[in-house]
Amino acid sequence: MVDGRTDKTGVVMGHVGPYVQLRPPRGGTEWDVPPDVLREPNQAEKLSAKVAVANGVSVSGRWGL
Repeated sequence: MVDGRTDKTGVVMGHVGPYVQLRPPRGGTEWDVPPDVLREPNQAEKLSAKVAVANGVSVSGRWGL
């Protein structure tokens, strides 16, 4: 999902109170986002997140070896 306030892409980790918690695709600190500002990522944002994840994982980790 994308935080519409900052255009940062994140993985939904859960929710606390009225907020949805997102975490950066490569891991890191979660942040709270009001649900009314969340949006689906566009194609470019999806690809960027996938590349970030792929670049942050070793080949053996990526292929489960």
